[in-house]
Amino acid sequence: MRPQILLFGDSITQQSFRSGGWGAAVADIYSRKVDVVLRGYGGYNTRWALFLLHHIFPLVSATPPVAVTIFFGANDAALLGGTGKKQHVPVNEYKENLRRIVQHIKNLSRNTLVVLITPPPIDQQGRREFARSQYGDKASESPDRTNEVTGAYAEECVNLAKELGLPSINLWSKMQENEGWQKKFLSDGLHLTPEGNAVVSQEVIKIFDEAGFSDLPYDFPQHSEIDGENPEKAFLQQCAAV
Repeated sequence: MRPQILLFGDSITQQSFRSGGWGAAVADIYSRKVDVVLRGYGGYNTRWALFLLHHIFPLVSATPPVAVTIFFGANDAALLGGTGKKQHVPVNEYKENLRRIVQHIKNLSRNTLVVLITPPPIDQQGRREFARSQYGDKASESPDRTNEVTGAYAEECVNLAKELGLPSINLWSKMQENEGWQKKFLSDGLHLTPEGNAVVSQEVIKIFDEAGFSDLPYDFPQHSEIDGENPEKAFLQQCAAV
């Protein structure tokens, strides 16, 4: 059975297996070495994610994942005065919820590599334009998120990773290092374009490769290793006799 990498998060994770998605890129890089399992839930915050832990990460599991990405915060940072108010989680609770998620996974296996990913930056103009394209004159004029508030959540995500000795990806800061990041990386002021997905996949793969995942063996012999006249030899070397 192949090892598993589990991607846990909100809609940015749920959409990551779409064409050009960051999850699809990770699955492609480690194809035939690791199974990448998608557990993304559109609209979810860390408070709601806690209810899923025992279902997604059962403590009785005999085969815990070798790695987990935790990618929440975009919905936790929704403003109380905006259309996403029911998704809002105070920033201190957000940090503690992340801590509880990490602790649960580590209780399952101390060896599981846990990677924390901050929410991406927010293009407020892009959010307004998207709302108008969806709802026309009925679109709310109040912002549902701001870049400044989301930055506070990103900071706490990185702080927690440092406290726990975990790798993290500060997507909020990294994307803003690029001129024109608003339209280059974000499709609606929040969700990712293919270029935005590429930023995530590159950073995730970098961490995984540093952990040695690129050196994991293939599950069955490469076709170049199979002797057409004596195929049994290659299979006997790597797996039980057929």
